[in-house]
Amino acid sequence: MNKDVLLAKQEAVQEIVSKAKASSGIIVAEYRGLTVAQIQELRRALRGEGASMGVYKNSLVERASDELGYADLKTLLEGPNALFFSENVTGAAKVLVKYARRYGEHLNIKGGVFEGTFADSAKVKEVAKLPNREGLISMLLSCLQAPVRQFACTVKAVADAK
Repeated sequence: MNKDVLLAKQEAVQEIVSKAKASSGIIVAEYRGLTVAQIQELRRALRGEGASMGVYKNSLVERASDELGYADLKTLLEGPNALFFSENVTGAAKVLVKYARRYGEHLNIKGGVFEGTFADSAKVKEVAKLPNREGLISMLLSCLQAPVRQFACTVKAVADAK
């Protein structure tokens, strides 16, 4: 094989590895039948959530998954696949589930890896239902604030009664 071709393949594998290490979630989806305009719309929506889409040869993704230690990811690699890299766990999952409903059989979520743990398509859909990081933080803060607020209301009610 030509040295230039080998070098290009190694660079592609390293690109996949570096993107995977920088992201907290990777999702594999089959995109057979989507038009260019639909793919562009999907990419724009992903960018808004801090996620990106990449299309690579399955053999290169297999090499990268070996290097990353994601052996289960190989089971998802059949047909034309796209990899979705997400900075936060729920970002790409929410967008993909929304667009999978819109495009029907043309966008099929196969599964992925979230923070080193393999997830099938059902788990990806469950992750999409979770609130994002900011939502979880606000829920926690409201739970922490509730007892203090109730105490303040009680003290005010006692003061008003006198």
